Amino acid sequence: MNAPLTESVPDIAIDLAAIRAAHARIAPHIRRTPVLSNESLDAEAEATLFFKCENLQQIGAFKARGACNAVLSLSDAQAVRGVVTHSSGNHGAALAWAAKRRGIPAWIVMPANAAAVKQDAVRRFGGTIRFCEPTVIARERTCAAVQAETGATLVHPYNDWQVIAGQGTAALELLAEVPQLDAVVAPVGGGGLLSGTAIVAKAIKPSIRVYGAEPAGADDAAQSLRVGHIVPQTQPRTIADGLRSSLGDKTFVVISAQVEGIGTVSEEGIVRAMRLTLEKLKVLVEPSAAVPLAALLERQIALSGLRVGVILSGGNVDLEHLPWLQHAGQG
Repeated sequence: MNAPLTESVPDIAIDLAAIRAAHARIAPHIRRTPVLSNESLDAEAEATLFFKCENLQQIGAFKARGACNAVLSLSDAQAVRGVVTHSSGNHGAALAWAAKRRGIPAWIVMPANAAAVKQDAVRRFGGTIRFCEPTVIARERTCAAVQAETGATLVHPYNDWQVIAGQGTAALELLAEVPQLDAVVAPVGGGGLLSGTAIVAKAIKPSIRVYGAEPAGADDAAQSLRVGHIVPQTQPRTIADGLRSSLGDKTFVVISAQVEGIGTVSEEGIVRAMRLTLEKLKVLVEPSAAVPLAALLERQIALSGLRVGVILSGGNVDLEHLPWLQHAGQG
């Protein structure tokens, strides 16, 4: 059972109607990703699993949904001045992609040590990169400077209601295709995807169980629910680089109210789930996307015998550094 809230947080500002509106808004631009299943994975998890493959979005991740909704929700006066965010990963590419779809500029603040492949993705979609030191303070200061210079609108990676509404559209599609789900599991980093998922699932089917999953080495969401206030992520130690963020005040209030719990998993479990997804479903996912399956296989979430939706959040993987190949040729 979740601990009671002990600090002031905002009300939940979006509902199922807002997420349905977001879906109508972004539908012409995103892919309606498939839902896959596999009997071998069902047997190992002792549950019937349905995988929503957001790794097959054009940018390779669910982030396309939230970024697209945020950009398309801007007024013409706002849009002409463009958008800005800070991101070293999928959100930066997603926002650049969404801005390009609307024909407006996008500035992406990235740490100077961001992976070259991630920089290339931002540039490929027309984003302008502004580099900064690899600290939260440096990111926020650089974003503020870009805003002051350009008048661009800040689109936060997860602590933004329009972003959360967009992310919730993945669960909306999942429940439309598989309405008899007993539970849904999504990875949690900053909490945008899990928040949107919970709002949709609980509104459509109040009896459904909603769970998050995160690495044991970056378990701030589990700690936050346990103590009833946000526990900042300080020194994450995990291969799942998309889940190293702290919850925001908006995502925390949703998760506190509507999520049953958070399962935490081992690094070995993440790598194994990532490999099993490739072997059994024939889709390649990034480590962050493998965390929900790992939580089910490691019995960190007790859903035996149930019909469970699993959101595969992304598939942006460096093929030269697949984790199970790092010791290839040794021994």
